[in-house]
Amino acid sequence: MTENYTHATPLDNITYKEFESNNFEISPQIDSTYDYIQPEEVSNDVAQSDASLTVAAAVVAMLEELGVGCAFGVAGGAMATLWGSLSNSLMQVLNFRHEGGAAFAAVEAHFATNRPTVVFTTAGPGITNALTGLFAARGEGAKVIFLSACTSAPQRGKWAIQETTAYTLPSEGIFTSGALFNYATTVECAAQLPQIFRRLALGLSQPGGFVAHLSIPTAVQTSLVEQELPRLDLQCDRSIPSLNTISKCVSKLTEGKFAIWVGFGARNAAKEILALAEKTGAAVMCSPRAKGIFPENHPQFIGVTGLGGHSSVMTYMQEHKPLYVLVLGTRLGEPTSFWSQAMIPRSGFIHVDIDSQVPGVAYPHVETLPIQADIEVFVQELLAQMPAIETTDSCFPNPEIETIAPGTDNLVRPEVLMSEIQKILVEGTDAVVMAESGNSFTWSTNLLRFDQTGRYRVSTGVGAMGHAVTGVVGAAIARQGLAVAIVGDGAMLMNNEISTAVKYQVPAIWIVLNDARYNMCFQGMKLLGLTGADALIPETDFVTIARGMGADGVRVTREADLTAALEKAIAGNGPFVIDVLIDPSRPAPSKGRNQGLAAQGVKATNTAKQVSFPLV
Repeated sequence: MTENYTHATPLDNITYKEFESNNFEISPQIDSTYDYIQPEEVSNDVAQSDASLTVAAAVVAMLEELGVGCAFGVAGGAMATLWGSLSNSLMQVLNFRHEGGAAFAAVEAHFATNRPTVVFTTAGPGITNALTGLFAARGEGAKVIFLSACTSAPQRGKWAIQETTAYTLPSEGIFTSGALFNYATTVECAAQLPQIFRRLALGLSQPGGFVAHLSIPTAVQTSLVEQELPRLDLQCDRSIPSLNTISKCVSKLTEGKFAIWVGFGARNAAKEILALAEKTGAAVMCSPRAKGIFPENHPQFIGVTGLGGHSSVMTYMQEHKPLYVLVLGTRLGEPTSFWSQAMIPRSGFIHVDIDSQVPGVAYPHVETLPIQADIEVFVQELLAQMPAIETTDSCFPNPEIETIAPGTDNLVRPEVLMSEIQKILVEGTDAVVMAESGNSFTWSTNLLRFDQTGRYRVSTGVGAMGHAVTGVVGAAIARQGLAVAIVGDGAMLMNNEISTAVKYQVPAIWIVLNDARYNMCFQGMKLLGLTGADALIPETDFVTIARGMGADGVRVTREADLTAALEKAIAGNGPFVIDVLIDPSRPAPSKGRNQGLAAQGVKATNTAKQVSFPLV
């Protein structure tokens, strides 16, 4: 059933003439936590023509007006003019060691501040190196603008250095709007800039993510701008559900008990979700990315779902059997639900998301009331009409941390490490904590507890190794405060930006789970009963590497030394690596992932017990 709602016109369906004829109100105001430049503050450099203004300088000035504060990238000759304009702008320009790391850093800088960020690269491999990080930006719902250089028209097809044309790279998807970029174009002349400015502003004004690509030929970067760029009417427009929609939700949710399933898309509605839960007595669960949006120490919190999640969620669904589940801002994809049939409520889902294509996709056979709306606005409207509900369910199953047995002087158990991280970093600082893909993800998601939004970050869309290893630098730079990455040794070897953190003296801490193997793969193959695959890697001394780059660090081989190592890292106020030799035999809480693979046809022969959100 289609619900009534107001929404912004999709970007790809708007032409330049429609911009002019319909007088769209365009706003780069992403949310109320950041005050964007108001119309009267637009600088004369952008609003008026200037015979000496180059395309590169005009593009950079546009980005400043759109609220960009940080730019991350790797330079090259093809984008020398653009790099020069960036370097002399009001933006903080961070020069990274690899374009992939720069892109991941830009993603995390966006989420640390809610401001759009920029990634810049030169032509050819600069572009292709950045694509995985930009793919993650799209999947995570970040607001990132990618600036790249490409070959000038007279040199195309002539084997220019790092030629970037249709002769050498597929144009579809990289230089055009599609699955990777919400908006992409090649700037062939200065006359395009007014239209580009409007399209970027419109995209950034929409709730949710927006990833754009502006490819600027080397010769065009130095050409002069002769026409005025537009002044934009900066007003925020958020999708508001109709009164009929809210009334229908109230009617369904008052029929019987219901649960709330919180996703990352609800991160701006934490206060409202807490009020709704306490007003109605509803149980609350969350996706891995949504940890902390609803306090994990709250008696109504029943656990995290999906990868690294909690068995207490399944206990609730089986014993309390809610009539409905109100889904707020999550796609319910495999990392969040494993598409488990046990998560289906008796009467179906009420699924709210800013993206109209999300509700009903993960569970297409289940009755679903789809609602397209901004989550914060929706919950505010629902609270206004929702009566207080007296519930007989006063006690819900909550996630439990198993008692840890006394340790030894051998290797560090991951669960002991997580306990120390919880005490010293989560409870003792305001640091952003992010976990890398692999067992780092499952241990952190399952065992750490957060009571506020914005403190925990994982990637569940792309899940690229190296995301947190490099993203931690972007988060620390953007928030101007401590950021911590919990990573595996495989990811740390694949891609890191320790050298960048040293250059800018960034307070980033890497905690490396060093077990000399890709342990999620190693343990997963064993549990699936598959033998012969090699997941081992040589043991690496990451403290020696860190010191060789100018950072500090400490190696931990005993559980008794964890506290001192973590406290030293905090006191250092600069880049710091804690290299922890962990016990590789401890089974990570990833049962759901292994059973999910089995459900897709991978034969599982080992049924060893694992504690986690299971696929039932």
